[in-house]
Amino acid sequence: MRRFFHAAERSLSLSLFREAERLVENFYRLKTGGVREHRYDVKTLVDLKEHEMSDRAFAHLCRYRYHKENREDHPGNFSFFSICLQDDRIIDAIERSRPFVRLIPLVFYIATHELVHIVRFATGESDFEAPQDERIREEEQVDVITRKILRPVADSNLGIVLDCFDDRYHIGDVFTHGDYSALT
Repeated sequence: MRRFFHAAERSLSLSLFREAERLVENFYRLKTGGVREHRYDVKTLVDLKEHEMSDRAFAHLCRYRYHKENREDHPGNFSFFSICLQDDRIIDAIERSRPFVRLIPLVFYIATHELVHIVRFATGESDFEAPQDERIREEEQVDVITRKILRPVADSNLGIVLDCFDDRYHIGDVFTHGDYSALT
C-alpha cells in the first residue's frame, strides 16, 4: 500500500531542495542558481507516473529529452531531470528508525545526493546511460561527495542520517530508469 506525504511534509520536502542547491553550488563553485540551469524538477509520490516509481530507493532520478523538430542536432534540444521522491519508502524508513531518523535531515540528504547526480550527469562528469558496474561506482562516488558536502553543516539529526544510511542502502537509484520522450 502506497503512503503519501501530508501537505505540510510535501511542502517542507520540496523546500529542502533550495538549501541543498546552495550547498551543491558552493561545492561545485557554481554561481547562485547554477544547479537550476541543469533543468530539474522535484515530485512526490502523489504526482508520479508508474515509470517514476521505485521500490528500491528513496528517490528515483529520471531524465527526459526534448527534441526540437525531431532532430538530434538541433540547438533547441535539451534534457531535464525529474527527482521522484518515494514518499512511502521515506516514511517507512523514518517509522522503522523512530525516534532517531527524522524527515528533515533524511530528505535534506536525499536532496543533496540527487542534486550531485544531476550536476555530474549534466556536466558530463558521469554518464547517465553508463553500464551497471559504472552506475554502482557512480552511486558510491556520489555518496562520498554528498557526505563531504553535508559533514561541515551536520547537526546531530543529520549526523544520524549520515551514520545510518551509508553506501549499503540505495539513497538514490540510477539503476532502473531510462529516457522517456514525454515532451515531444
